[in-house]
Parts: sequence; structure tokens; C-alpha cells
Amino acid sequence: MTFNDNARIDTSKVQRRKGGRTAMIGGGSLVGVLILFIASQLLGVNLMPLADMPSTQTSSSEQTLDLSHCTSGAAANEDDNCRMAGAADSLDVYWNATLGDGYRIPGVILYTGSTSSACGTASTAVGPFYCPRDESIYVDTDFFQSLRSDFGATAGPLAQMYVLAHEWGHHISNLTGTLGQVGNDSGASSGSVRLELQADCYAGAWVKDASQVKDANGNTFMKPVTREEIADALNAAAAVGDDHIQQQAGQSVNPDGFTHGTSEQRQRWFQRGYESGPGACDTFSVSAASL
Repeated sequence: MTFNDNARIDTSKVQRRKGGRTAMIGGGSLVGVLILFIASQLLGVNLMPLADMPSTQTSSSEQTLDLSHCTSGAAANEDDNCRMAGAADSLDVYWNATLGDGYRIPGVILYTGSTSSACGTASTAVGPFYCPRDESIYVDTDFFQSLRSDFGATAGPLAQMYVLAHEWGHHISNLTGTLGQVGNDSGASSGSVRLELQADCYAGAWVKDASQVKDANGNTFMKPVTREEIADALNAAAAVGDDHIQQQAGQSVNPDGFTHGTSEQRQRWFQRGYESGPGACDTFSVSAASL
């Protein structure tokens, strides 16, 4: 989606970090390494498996970068970091109005290299994720290039914002208590798949109303979404479907290993949210055949 040039972006809702190498204290098990490898292939990864990782220490070379150049919609149209800041502002306003009492804004940390989180190390190997322990979203902006080169997605502006909106959806599931009821199971109708499809649906719900969300000055953040932009977001959703990822890895499609849903499911639930809003996103009440 395109921001209106005169939209005012509140950059205080986002941190931008640039980190160096992260030292592992106590080493890591083979299982932990495998978990990281799998997580690196997925979008919106459930970070609960990382809760048992060894403690980490971020390099002292980490810097907090200035986002003062990102305060306008025009800047958000030109720069990935500014686009994320603008999307975060819009998502916060939208979900605050939608959820009402009980809503809390998540932390949003954009980084390159690596940084620390309450769920373990955030790095390019892990990919974007939501950490329920500190209620924060971590996005390595280099992931958008990975979407293009490794997953074959177009990764245009709305596809990039879909990544953030999906992780914000996990925050909403956390606030409503749904996330805490889901374990680390896998399978075509598992709680993990239902949770991820719900986040896709919540992302679509925000896109539906994004052009109506207003900044602090009463200006709308974004212009109406186009068909081409929706197609771009759907392309990104398909690229990170479990079946597509397994095929990309040269494997047979194995539904027992699903944790995020198929490409078709991810597209369909995004579309469902876009067409019907967040009230249509109860993925836990539908049968396995309807997922």
C-alpha cells in the first residue's frame, strides 16, 4: 500500500537497532540448531521453542539508530525502515480502536545483524517473530530480500507490511489469551497452524481498513489498496506456506510436519480477514476440513 505523503508517522513506536555478532553462553545443542534452521525458513515463527535455548549476550557494538527522517508518509514510501515505522503506527491505531480495553501496544524492534530478545537471539537465521515474553515483534529488514531470493516472493511494499501485520496478529492472539493455549505441536490441523492462520487473517483485516486509519493530525495514513498490492501480499503468504517450503527444500509434502499452513490456506485466511474483518478470524472453532 502507498502512504499519503502528508501522513504523520510517530516513530516512537519503533526501535531501530544495528548489532554485531552475538555470543552464545554455554553453547547450543543440535536440537537447538535444528530449531533455528527450521525457524529460518518460516514467516511468523512460533518462538516458544526458543524458550529453552541457552542464554545469549549481544555484542556491545549494538547501536540504536535514529528514525527522525521517517516522520512523513513520503519517507515511508521510500525507505523500508520508515515503511515499517508507518505501518506500526497504523497497526497500533487500528488495533487500539478495534480491541479497546485490554489492548497494549507491542514493542517493535527493527534490526540488522542480531539483537537480544526475551525469547533468545534475534538474527537473520531466525527471521521475523513475535516474542510473548516481552510482547515485542522483531523484524530483520534484510528478510525482505530473503523473501525475494530464497522464497521467490515479489516482496513489494504491502508484502513487507504484511510481515509486520502478521506478527502483530500474534500479539493480538496473545492479548486475547489464544496464543498461551497453543503448544509446539505440528500437523495439518494443529494448534500451531490455527494460530498462524489466525495471524494471517488479522493481517488481512488491518489491510481492509488501513486506508481509513488516521494519524494524530486526522490525516489518513494510506491510500486505498489496489488489486496489484493485494496480489503482492498474497504472493508473500503463498511463498511461506508449509507445502511450498517443503517443496523448495526438495522434500515431499508432509502434512504431519505443518506448523504454519499451506500456501492456499495462508492466502485464503488473509483474504477472509480482508473481506470480513477480525470477527471472521476464529480459526480455532472451524473443523480441520474448513481450515
